[in-house]
Amino acid sequence: MKLEKLYKTLLDLYGPQGWWPVDEEYHTLKGTDPREEIIIGAVLTQNTSWKNVERALENLKKNGEISLRFIREAEIDYLRTLIKPAGFYNLKAVRLKSVAHFFNPLERLNSVGRGELMKVQGVGKETADAILLYAGNRLSFVIDKYTQRFVHRLLGVSGGYDDLKRFFEENLPRDIDLYKEFHALIDEHAKRYCRSTPLCGECPIKSLCISGAPYS
Repeated sequence: MKLEKLYKTLLDLYGPQGWWPVDEEYHTLKGTDPREEIIIGAVLTQNTSWKNVERALENLKKNGEISLRFIREAEIDYLRTLIKPAGFYNLKAVRLKSVAHFFNPLERLNSVGRGELMKVQGVGKETADAILLYAGNRLSFVIDKYTQRFVHRLLGVSGGYDDLKRFFEENLPRDIDLYKEFHALIDEHAKRYCRSTPLCGECPIKSLCISGAPYS
């Protein structure tokens, strides 16, 4: 099955996801840059659910600011308190500081290489790709645990992070919006049906899935 056809199937099922979510109204009122919220969120979402990230972002809104300038200037103990809902807050506070200093000025987003970005403390492959794609509008497909599970079960495709990244990038049109939506759609489907214990019997695309075929 061609990946582009699979993308269109998921888009028909779930509609546009509009990922990465940012509070545009907040940034308009504060005069801050929504790209910075994406960068902050990409670090906070490491090893936790998005609901926990939202709680941490809400703390930053109410008691600080969702900006890299605030991250750079805030006392680290205070920053830890604000981001505590996202878990691993001691580690993530240090990582946020490193990332905030790296992206000063923010326009480094326009030219930074993936390898250079991954040298920043706490920025691995997934975080780097998320920042490049969603904040930098750069063609860099994001692979996460949902994507790995989904393509293995549905298409029988497996491999390491870079193998799967290459698989998507070599088999899709070079389209920023498609990259963003497809990654978000895969995550949505994985959360609904392709869970750790899959709900194959209820899955709307089970007829397309080599693992779910016996349930069709």
